[in-house]
Amino acid sequence: MPGERLDAEWVRSWWEQADAALTKLMQSFLPAHGFPPGHNAVLPATDDSHRATDALVDLTPIPSDLTTLYWVISEASLPDVDSGYFIHSPATAAEHFRKYGPAPIEGESIAVLFASDGGGHLFAIGDSGQVWKSTRASWSDDFEVAASSLQEFLEQLGRRIANQP
Repeated sequence: MPGERLDAEWVRSWWEQADAALTKLMQSFLPAHGFPPGHNAVLPATDDSHRATDALVDLTPIPSDLTTLYWVISEASLPDVDSGYFIHSPATAAEHFRKYGPAPIEGESIAVLFASDGGGHLFAIGDSGQVWKSTRASWSDDFEVAASSLQEFLEQLGRRIANQP
């Protein structure tokens, strides 16, 4: 949905669906894999995460969809979905931005790292609204488009959760 802004109600609905799929996954994980799952959760936003989001906005002009996401959820830890997926907290995103600056993505004037996978690949959202994934486990490596929008990224992640054996 390029050009459309992420809607907070849509994020809440995604979160509820992801939470239901995680519950189902956790119930079937041990029999399917032979070992217990890690802690998998999508955490709701809190007053502290709202303050951290405001601090991130003060630090850099982040894409509005990321602000919307952080206003609904604070972070996600999904170590047992594929090789693992992690949506970083706004405080972590701000810390990384202070330490490393924007992700070096050609054509994006600002790109904020907000997530990673268990293989060390990083995800950034640019001011275009596109979500980018590092081609290797490196902050300064090339990035390729992973999703046309944050909503598409979340939809992909939701399908991964729901289809995990």
